[in-house]
Amino acid sequence: MPKMKTHKGAKARYGITGTGKLVRMKRHSSHLRRKKPRVVRAQFDEKQPVSPTQRKRILKLIPAYNK
Repeated sequence: MPKMKTHKGAKARYGITGTGKLVRMKRHSSHLRRKKPRVVRAQFDEKQPVSPTQRKRILKLIPAYNK
């Protein structure tokens, strides 16, 4: 059986915390950013948790994190 390879796009977009939670960045973070309010721009810097319904699908793309 061949090795499981990591999906490089998923690796760049998702991270895993020390407690095992999957996190992601918000979308639309760079498009037309200058005209957005300061509060909105600050919210883009925060990492968001991945929804539980998407967790299983994303973990298949990143087999190195499946521990």
